Amino acid sequence: MGECRQRNDPLSNNDTDEISVLCHKVNGVDAGEHVELRTRPEVARVGEVADADTGGIGGWFHRFRSLVCCWKRSDGNDDEDDEDDGDGEQDTVQKEKAACPGLGLLYSLLASVFFSVAALLVKKIDDMHAIQISAIRCFFQMLFVMPAMIYHKIGFIGPRDMRIYLFLRGLLGSNAMILLYYAVLQMPLADATVIMFSNPVFTALLAWIFLKERCTIWDVVFTVFTLTGVILIARPPFLFGARVSGIEGDYTNHIKGTVAALAGAVGAACTMVILRKMGKSVHYYLSVWYYAVVGLIECVVVLFILDDWRMPECGWDRWTLMAIGVLGIAGQTFLTKALQIERAGPVSLMRTMDVVLAFILQFLFLNRKPTWWSLGGALCVTVSTSGVAVRKWFTSTRQQS
Repeated sequence: MGECRQRNDPLSNNDTDEISVLCHKVNGVDAGEHVELRTRPEVARVGEVADADTGGIGGWFHRFRSLVCCWKRSDGNDDEDDEDDGDGEQDTVQKEKAACPGLGLLYSLLASVFFSVAALLVKKIDDMHAIQISAIRCFFQMLFVMPAMIYHKIGFIGPRDMRIYLFLRGLLGSNAMILLYYAVLQMPLADATVIMFSNPVFTALLAWIFLKERCTIWDVVFTVFTLTGVILIARPPFLFGARVSGIEGDYTNHIKGTVAALAGAVGAACTMVILRKMGKSVHYYLSVWYYAVVGLIECVVVLFILDDWRMPECGWDRWTLMAIGVLGIAGQTFLTKALQIERAGPVSLMRTMDVVLAFILQFLFLNRKPTWWSLGGALCVTVSTSGVAVRKWFTSTRQQS
């Protein structure tokens, strides 16, 4: 190694400055390269799995900072490597976060808008089964994700030890989508959205049962608040009397929608637990692929058994079905981008806009005013889910500090 010049001033724990080393010769050959050693606090060693709760490998990176070498040519242009090792995507995420600090929250807000509009379009479709709507949504999702998987050379089956988890993720995720669409068709849009939005509370409980994550008294309190909100929305006769006001259509359908939305929330929570179990060992596109393929197969089989497959007669409904598929893909894309740039806590808090948007869209496009019971139930569910997000955010911030 030839002559090297290096900064002599020490770096503090929070220093983000760069250590620059100029190498004139390497093994007797003039390199002409400018080497920069940057500190990154969250670089995991190859072959090890990061801890989902602490964000690191059992606290290893809390004591040391890895040095990542970034080679640059002497003319200032980056040296591009033909092989993609994953750093390019991470660098892109870091640049986006540095360019706009609130970009992650903006992505989360856009995801909420797309998901809410998709639910509204489901409500506007006439005389079509929720399973058929879900089948078309899965079909379009499969078409969109397939080119990305081919481009990134991910493969369509996945690791052998993760296939059962991928299958369960696809089965439970597609069932949650079907149940949500069924609930939207059977009860007010805002009520179905509020109940479905309670899934973070059930995620915390299921993670405590299956993943042995810590469960505190706050989780119990948030669960009680969530169930209280669901009861206020469902308004069962044995608590509220035989004459229940503010129900859309038949009360039996309202109860069916409530049960479907609650089951969908539990299904979505199970999906989140499975995704935590898989961690980063499975690419996101592969997870979405299983979601679309398993859901499409399930929907086609059920529709064949029910003999209830039919194309919509109106051209507007056909365009609406296509829009539901596209909006679903857009919502998932922006939600994934939000979680890449921002922490899960702020993203979960921003997702509370789903409830607000559901009430606004219901009033503007369905001409339906919310009842005080629905608003009270929405407040209980929103408080509980926000409490779960804040607690997780506070815990992760304290562990990483």
